[in-house]
Amino acid sequence: MNISAISLQSGSVSPTFATAKDRESNSSEKPQNQASEETTVSEADLKKIRELKARDREVRAHEAAHVAAGGSVVRGGARMQYVRGPDGVLYATGGEVSIDTSEASTPEATLAKAEIIRRAALAPARPSAQDRAIAADAARMAMEARQEILAQQQAGEENSFQSSKAISSYQSSGTLETPSESNIDELI
Repeated sequence: MNISAISLQSGSVSPTFATAKDRESNSSEKPQNQASEETTVSEADLKKIRELKARDREVRAHEAAHVAAGGSVVRGGARMQYVRGPDGVLYATGGEVSIDTSEASTPEATLAKAEIIRRAALAPARPSAQDRAIAADAARMAMEARQEILAQQQAGEENSFQSSKAISSYQSSGTLETPSESNIDELI
């Protein structure tokens, strides 16, 4: 970002923080021996600014990927940590996105939520160690939800089997039989 200031000697606007290319193009406009009242940034500061800009782009893209993939599980936007560069500009150097990792009301909803959480955690091009840990927790959450769904299905099939056996017994004999201890093993 170029910040401009008014030169007191000529009354024109010129870059205060200029890149090497800007300084080369402006060098023909001013005599080399004339004292400059402008502040310039050293090559080291320019390098630092380029690094900060690159990090800022990377952090913002990383957190935006979490937000985009997270959808309904994201709680608020990304929160950034900033550092002030040599040019006085704040650059994002870190960030985080809050994601709701609580279980949903049903195992099916929990499974769907866990899959969204996992996708959101792994959405950036280079997931961090914390991102991978959240993804692993989401995978564990999904596995537990699948186990609960399976247990419910098995319990439903068992109840269905017992009901169908009782109904066929009633249809053939006209009386509803309750299982005795001797034939419970047959039903299971």
